[in-house]
Amino acid sequence: MNPKITVAVASRILRQLKRDHRTVALMLVVPCVLITLLWWMYVDREAVFDRVGGPLLALFPFIVMFLVTSVTTLSERTSGTLERLLAMPMGRLDFLCGYAIAFGLVAVVQSMLVAGLAVGVLGLDVRGSVITLGLVAIVDALLGTALGLFVSAFARTEFQAVQFMPALVIPQLLLCGLFIPRDGLPQVLEWVSDALPMSYAVDAMNIVTRSTDWTGNLTKDLAIVAAWTFGALALGAVTLRRRTA
Repeated sequence: MNPKITVAVASRILRQLKRDHRTVALMLVVPCVLITLLWWMYVDREAVFDRVGGPLLALFPFIVMFLVTSVTTLSERTSGTLERLLAMPMGRLDFLCGYAIAFGLVAVVQSMLVAGLAVGVLGLDVRGSVITLGLVAIVDALLGTALGLFVSAFARTEFQAVQFMPALVIPQLLLCGLFIPRDGLPQVLEWVSDALPMSYAVDAMNIVTRSTDWTGNLTKDLAIVAAWTFGALALGAVTLRRRTA
């Protein structure tokens, strides 16, 4: 991997995003709107908002970044842009890491906006620091980015890229502990939940919202999510195709 080429790819993506106001709105505004809608739903039941608000701060950035990166990467391939780029002295890992850096920077802004809104404006009760809360949200958004880059290699159209959401995202949403504690799931489903990265993302967010200390479990959860992120990028580099057949 060539750092100069990777940075050049990231810069190109950021310039494209700067001109694409709708995509920027989807990544930055929509998560804020969703957490505000959740607060409004439970405006008279603050305890419920405090219970589900933290986990959803992990889910919203993950889902939005997964959707945007999978569709955007596929557009690069179907338009022939990826074919032309890879004809240059640039490796697949340069391309994917450049994308990851660009969308990762957006994820930082997105996560800080959502976390700041939830805690500073909507009054989400968080025992840990807002900085730690933002860090967990950023890691979760990067996971969504990496998985979106990975699954884009298996889609031929943008519609197919969107179809990966119910296949990969919704099962994690159901089994991550948001609706029922993971240890209360049937044994087989608990094993499946233990193998899914979103379970550890939600666990990390729950620790931050309920504890003032940085615990060993928080470190373990973030390490697992980070390992999934790097693993998805590595697999994406192996499976990325120059163009769609």
